[in-house]
Amino acid sequence: MGIYGQDWASYQSATPDTRGLSFAFVKVTEGLSYINPNWASQRDHAKANGLVWGAYHYPHMGNSAQAEANYFLAQVNWQPGDVVILDWEGYDAANSRVAKSTQRAYKDAWLKYVKSRLPHNPVGMYANLDYWWNVDQDGFYGDFLWIATAGRAAGDPGIQASWLFHQYGESNGLDRDYCRLRSTTELRDWALSFQHSPPQETDMPQWITGRIDPGAQPTVVLLPHGSAWAAFNRKLHLGMDQITDTPVTGSVRVALHNGTVWHGVEAVEVAAAAGTVDVDIDSSDVKLSLQTDTPGVTYAVETW
Repeated sequence: MGIYGQDWASYQSATPDTRGLSFAFVKVTEGLSYINPNWASQRDHAKANGLVWGAYHYPHMGNSAQAEANYFLAQVNWQPGDVVILDWEGYDAANSRVAKSTQRAYKDAWLKYVKSRLPHNPVGMYANLDYWWNVDQDGFYGDFLWIATAGRAAGDPGIQASWLFHQYGESNGLDRDYCRLRSTTELRDWALSFQHSPPQETDMPQWITGRIDPGAQPTVVLLPHGSAWAAFNRKLHLGMDQITDTPVTGSVRVALHNGTVWHGVEAVEVAAAAGTVDVDIDSSDVKLSLQTDTPGVTYAVETW
């Protein structure tokens, strides 16, 4: 037994009928220039009537995924529990001639970048069966999948993937949606579960850890973003996991990106016998680039 919702765009009323609904997903932007003129009214109407609210972006996949994501993100004063969605389909003139490999790359880049900007909101993807079966190749859909079918019952989309939302039909010009969760409260709790309480001085940090692959291709690490990340100074810890009789020293090229430009580029010397070397990270930074020619170099980023 699930719950029901709708998705709205500019051709719906600014105040649609919400009776029997638990959630509403609203189109906010398309490409780099279009904004739904009704989106704010539709959002306010949905929230005023107790619905879980989500916003979606329709892409022009010949453009930069990051540029379109920034355009979309800039329109909304995002709140805890807001659901964030990429409407991944492209049968229109802006997308139909874009190579499917480019469309797949756009999807992955958009979802990962938006998640780096909004780590404490659910960020997922809408796709229909054609795109899911014939364009997608990696099954990556972020935090959740919203799948669209035609001619199947609500809650029976006919796929193996772990979907959460199902667009199952249309009536009177409105798309009909289903969520497999049991109640509006359960859906709201799920959407809010991505939030983190600001850390306290006595809290123990958690870590993003890994090894840096030697070679010309840098290892890129996406960083959290938001109030918890900004509460304290953060550090990147570089070390070496080799155990040798003769200490080994390697150089790691570190670069930070704040969402606009790369900065803080430096070559950091790391020795096997010297423990870890720390690099400061600003709270505005959203990703790291790490590059080395020396095997055995590891990284750890303090997070919460």
